[in-house]
Amino acid sequence: MARLENKVAIITGAGSGLGRQSSQLFAAEGAKIVVMDIDGDRADATVKLVSEQGGTAVAVQADTTVEADVERTVQTALDEFGKIDIMWANAGIVSRGGVPSVAGGEHIEFEDYALEDWNHVITTNLTGPFLCAKHVTKTFREQGHGVILVTSSAASMQAYHQIPSYSASKAGVNAMVRGLALDLGKYGIRVNAIAPTHGMSPNFLMEAGAPVVGQSYEEVAGPWDKSVTPIPLKLDRPPSLLDNAKIALFLVSDDAAYTSGQVISSGDGGTMGRVAIWFPEDLGQA
Repeated sequence: MARLENKVAIITGAGSGLGRQSSQLFAAEGAKIVVMDIDGDRADATVKLVSEQGGTAVAVQADTTVEADVERTVQTALDEFGKIDIMWANAGIVSRGGVPSVAGGEHIEFEDYALEDWNHVITTNLTGPFLCAKHVTKTFREQGHGVILVTSSAASMQAYHQIPSYSASKAGVNAMVRGLALDLGKYGIRVNAIAPTHGMSPNFLMEAGAPVVGQSYEEVAGPWDKSVTPIPLKLDRPPSLLDNAKIALFLVSDDAAYTSGQVISSGDGGTMGRVAIWFPEDLGQA
């Protein structure tokens, strides 16, 4: 039996990247998908992919930072499918410029960081998931079950250059997940997060409206050489969007029925488990 048979899932930010990949995976596992994205064309394209693969999905153009949009998305799921089992607050943005050394990001001195940029990232990455959780909880309480998943980041646990608001927002997500798991568990509601490291989409650092890549940073970087990657786990292929999507699938499925309040490092390959220095062993010199 498919792992999400007869389930209904809302996935935000599902027009590209991990959200698009996961929409296809969840649908293949039997779920009906509400594809929510701020870009309506991208949402429609994801629905088309799901449909072509034999799945069921509907698109909703909506902004997770607008409460009325989130309410409308939840109501769309109920109107179309009669219930909701999974709310995945996946939509997020990076700080202006992103990481300067990646994809041509812009270097911004901390003292020049604009308040509007800070607020935009915090609102999207932390307030958005709050609104998603808030507006699905009533339905979940009435059902006596439900799963809330939030996309966090490795940046919530370790330092990355030049993205203070992004790191802060994702650390806030982790704390919110733990708190909600404690408060909502009595209603049969599970709350978890994934914190991806590798295997994520270059679209994340691209301008809005850029073509959807559909591959990970590592996949588009060129020929894969496991001997030079800093990832401790050495495999014959690079990490992919699907590697992260499969961890999300586990967390929203009944296989994780007793997993709540957790932040799981996905697509990690042991990266978060090591210290940030090179040893001779890492370079093949020992």
